[in-house]
Amino acid sequence: DELMGEYGYEAVFVGSGAGLRMFMHIPGENLKGVYSANEFLTRINLMKAYKDGSDTPIMPLAGKKVAVVGGGNVAMDAARCAKRMGAEKVYIVYRRSLEELPARREEVEHAMEEGIEFKLLNNPVEILGYNNPDDKRDPKNGFVTGMKCIRMELGEPDEKGRRSPVPTGEFTEINCDTVIAAVGERVDSDLFTANGIEVNAKGIPEFRTNLENVFVGGDAMRGPATVVEGIADAARFA
Repeated sequence: DELMGEYGYEAVFVGSGAGLRMFMHIPGENLKGVYSANEFLTRINLMKAYKDGSDTPIMPLAGKKVAVVGGGNVAMDAARCAKRMGAEKVYIVYRRSLEELPARREEVEHAMEEGIEFKLLNNPVEILGYNNPDDKRDPKNGFVTGMKCIRMELGEPDEKGRRSPVPTGEFTEINCDTVIAAVGERVDSDLFTANGIEVNAKGIPEFRTNLENVFVGGDAMRGPATVVEGIADAARFA
C-alpha cells in the first residue's frame, strides 16, 4: 500500500525468495554444532567466516567429522565447503539411494571427487550429545558426538515417481562433531499475508496475486528453485 500509494508505483514485483530454514525435528537439534545449511553457507561465504579473525566465525572444523543431512544441491555445497574448511571427514546422509539424489549429477560427481562420503539409505532419528553418565554437563546444551540413523530400503514409487524410503527397523550410528541440516527451505508466507496477499495451503502466492498489479516470482512463488527460473519469472513480469 505504501509503495503504490505514497510513492506512486503502478506495479510491484515481490521476489523475496524462500529463505526460511527447515530442520529435521528430531531430538538433539539444540546441541552445539548443529547448523542449518543456509546459515552455514551464508556465514562462510557472505560473512567471510572462512577468513582467520572473522567477526562471525563458525566452530573450527579442522580435523572434525561433519554429517550433512540431505541430498540436494545445497547439501553438496555445504559438504564441499565443510571439506574446504578443513574437516577430516564429511558425510552426505540421505534416506534414499544414489539414483534418487535430487542434486544435479555434476554436483554429486564433484563432491565425490573431493572425497565426500555418501551414507545412503540412512534417515536420522536423533543427534547424539554427551552420553557419559559421569559427565555433569547438561546433555541438552552439550556438543554433538554423533547421529543415530534408521536404515531404510526403497519401497513403491511416490506421486513423483521416486521410490519411497521405508524403515527397516535396523539402526546405525555415525560418528560426527558437526551436523548440517540441508533438508530444504520454505517461503515466509507471513510477508504476504501481512500485506493482504492470499497464499495457498503451502503458504505460496500465485504469480498474479489477488491484489491488482502485484506480482510474485522466483522462489517466493515456486518454493526453492533455481536462479534461471527466477530470471524467467522476472522477464514474464516485465
